This record gives sequence, C-alpha cells and structure tokens, in this order.
Amino acid sequence: MSTEERLAYEARVRNRQVALAAAAGILLILGVAIQLGGPHVNVSEKTLGLVTENKRFTRDLLGSVATALSLVAVAATLYYLWGAAMAREPNLKPKFMGWIAVAGGVLEGIAVIVYVVAFGSAANDFVSHGSQTFPEANALLGRPSLLISQIANYLGLFLVAMALVMVSLNAMRVGLLTRFLGYLGIIGGVLTIIPLVPIPIVEAYWLLAVAYLLSGRWPSGVPPAWSSGRAEPWPPRQQLGGARGQPAARGTRGARAKPAPTPAPEPVGAPAHASTRSTTPKRKRKRRK
Repeated sequence: MSTEERLAYEARVRNRQVALAAAAGILLILGVAIQLGGPHVNVSEKTLGLVTENKRFTRDLLGSVATALSLVAVAATLYYLWGAAMAREPNLKPKFMGWIAVAGGVLEGIAVIVYVVAFGSAANDFVSHGSQTFPEANALLGRPSLLISQIANYLGLFLVAMALVMVSLNAMRVGLLTRFLGYLGIIGGVLTIIPLVPIPIVEAYWLLAVAYLLSGRWPSGVPPAWSSGRAEPWPPRQQLGGARGQPAARGTRGARAKPAPTPAPEPVGAPAHASTRSTTPKRKRKRRK
C-alpha cells in the first residue's frame, strides 16, 4: 500500500476508529462498575462465595459482557495503531504485534464470559442441590470449565498488556502519539498486569484520549505523522529547549545578568549643546589685592 493509499484508508476509517476507542474506554469502566456493585463476600470462604454468586449472577454476567465488548474494541484500536505505525516504519518488530493484540483481546473477552457462566452454574448447583458443605463447594469450584477459563483469561490479559506497551512505545517513536500518550499507554500496560486500583482509570483515560486525538481535536494539534504518512520522530528534549531559547553560557548558569546602566535624563528645555561644568574651562580666581 502506497503512502497516498494508506492516508486515504486512514481518512476513510477515522470515524470508526474514534468510535471504537471511545467505546472501549467507556465500556471498560462500565463493566467494572457493574461488577463492583451488589453483594460481596468479605471473607474468602468457598461456600459463602457460591451462595453470594448465586444472588449476583445477572449483575456479573452483564458486567462480563460489557468487559468483553471493551476488550474487543481495545484489540481493534491497538491493531489500527500498530498498522499505522508499520506503514510509517516497516522495520518495527515484531511485525505481528497487531495480531497479538487481537488474539489477546478476543481470548480474554471469551474467557471472562465463560468464567462467569461456569461460576454461576456451579453456584446454582451448590444452592439447589446437595448438603452445601465445604467438600461439595470445593468439588464444584474444581470444574475444568472454571480452570480453563481462568488460564485463558490470564493469557489474554498478558497478551493485551504486552500489546498495549509495544504499540504505545512504537507509535510514540514514529510520531503518531504524543509523548504524554505514549508513556501513559506504557503505564497502562503495566497496570493491566499489576492493578493498583480496582477500576482501570489509566487504561480508560488512554483510550478516550486516543479517540480524541484521532478525531483531530487534540489541543496542541494532531501529530504531523498522521498527515505526512511517514515517520516523524519527536526531537529530543534538549533540542526543544534549545529551540525555545539559547542556553546560558558555561559557568554562568543561575547567575543574573547585570542590567546595562541607563544614561541620566537630560533636563527639560536644555539646549542641544548645553555646556556642563565638566566641559567648561575653570574660571581663573581673582587675585586679592
């Protein structure tokens, strides 16, 4: 695909990508917010956890569907950004990072729904059948569907986090993302693996900010790489500082420059060539007789 064809393609799908990135950020917060509500278990006791899950199954299912849709939209956004970066710098590695993002988003999205359905089924069996003992709860929670969905969820989560870090880093290097968005995406990828807060605020904010940038309304202007079709690396910060003003001379850093002395104002109405005391010859003193 030539540069002109790539730019035409990006202009044609821009509105769709803006909608996908914005939907990914909104649904990511919505899915977590839905699951944070409702009754929760304060202790890690399996029997009580199954009884509680039976009460909140509908809420968890709705939250998992919203999360799965957000993950698919995240994968589509990362795939688009990686394709745009590859079009401007074909030597980026690995070349299949876009497909890693798609695989991770789809795998984790499916695993989230399967896990909630399997957990809800085990909770329903525990409440409606048997004597509701700990061995029964332990056997229900050891079902293969729960174990396989958990493993798939962790694998998909790792792939999405890796794609988020690599796409943000390389899109920033070729000039598609600002430094702020590039570093924020890297931090979001790390927080995907090590969540410090229950709500993914950083990841959602990054997605919404990317949608705002793709819409062409970024406050400082859209990076020039989007319009030129080639890599436009950001200059080092030292060059940016030199462009704003010349650096101070060595050895005088922090010293204040002495202001130039201002000449004394001439009196109003004085003639242009008025003589002063310093310029007139001294008068001879009169001799006393």
